Amino acid sequence: MHDIKAIREDAAGFDAAMARRGILPLSRELTELDDERRAAVAQLQVLQSSRNALAKRIGEAKRAKEVTTPLEAEGAALRGQMEALEAEVPRLELLLRETLAAIPNALDAAVPEGRDETANHEEKIWGKKPAFPFAAREHFELGEKLGLMDFAGAAKLAGSRFTVLRAALARLERALGQFMLDTHTAAHGYTETVVPLLVNDTAMFGTGQLPKFADDLFKTTDGRWLIPTAEVSLTNLVAAEILPGANLPIRVTALTPCFRSEAGSAGRDVRGMLRQHQFSKVELVSITRPEDSEAEHERMTSCAETILEALELPYRRMLLCAGDTGFSAVKTYDLEVWLPGQGMYREISSCSNTRAFQARRMNARYRNADGKPDFVHTLNGSGVAVGRALIAVLENYQNEDGSVTVPAVLRPYMGGLETLTT
Repeated sequence: MHDIKAIREDAAGFDAAMARRGILPLSRELTELDDERRAAVAQLQVLQSSRNALAKRIGEAKRAKEVTTPLEAEGAALRGQMEALEAEVPRLELLLRETLAAIPNALDAAVPEGRDETANHEEKIWGKKPAFPFAAREHFELGEKLGLMDFAGAAKLAGSRFTVLRAALARLERALGQFMLDTHTAAHGYTETVVPLLVNDTAMFGTGQLPKFADDLFKTTDGRWLIPTAEVSLTNLVAAEILPGANLPIRVTALTPCFRSEAGSAGRDVRGMLRQHQFSKVELVSITRPEDSEAEHERMTSCAETILEALELPYRRMLLCAGDTGFSAVKTYDLEVWLPGQGMYREISSCSNTRAFQARRMNARYRNADGKPDFVHTLNGSGVAVGRALIAVLENYQNEDGSVTVPAVLRPYMGGLETLTT
């Protein structure tokens, strides 16, 4: 969330930053709303002082046995004015907060201009695309041919955009998640964490899912939300905290189911597992000092890349353009894995630096070198999406007879199994 004080100090800079997001100038509207709030607060303080002075005069009059009726009438009028302002000030404060909360983060200077994904910049490409002497199949063709991927059974249970995996394919998905967790904890210094899959409004607001993305979420009848990513739970662990500077950076990871309504994806990726209402993902979250977040962003992205490299899956790193960068992020790298069945790269990880944007929403701070509280920087990334990794393994390791070779790094998790066959 943005700081109204910073907007007042550099209105032109704020408007220029929002223009990169395609947003018309907002600084005047925001400062006028803040002016109205400030005026109401100041008037309330004047009335409170007048009330205190009047109470003193009434007390003195009573002690002198003087008539206090006019003074008490004046006091009643003051109370009426104060009650109106006591309702108006919170209304204006809430309106300002809600208006600020709906505005996306300012972008890093390195983010390229552009309206959509076609303007994203390829930063790196890794691995060799497999050259098959046969027509590559898509993952759902392979899974169904193996008899281990069941979309009809899932639809019977829950409707579209769900999948049932069986036997060796279910174990392969579990193996991928365990391999990722083991790598990030043992090699990259992340702390494995088990977190709630249901969270409250405050947690969803803290990481920027609410109020803007409510339609993309699932809500329970008791007012809780199913997490769309473990980023929500992991990042909010430091909400309303003042952390010792010596404790930073904090690096945590979790393997969880994730739940998304996919409200805006009608007609997209309707076949297969690419876009599901429920999927598993290993999430990476870092909490850092402001001066360390840029280096942490590079580190986090490299941690996600090592998973794809260990699995020997070809991928590329993309720097997202202004029009494709998410609401809370100042800068995002997407890792896109090669899918031979589709003949294209598809996103498998997104690593973002939000700087202090989420921290302001959560009031997450640390004590800086001067001992004063300051907002932390928060980062999040997929390390990686397990379902999409499964898709990538199926398509990149497929054989002409429909069998799938198990990547060497996963075989210890598969009881030594080398090939998925019918």
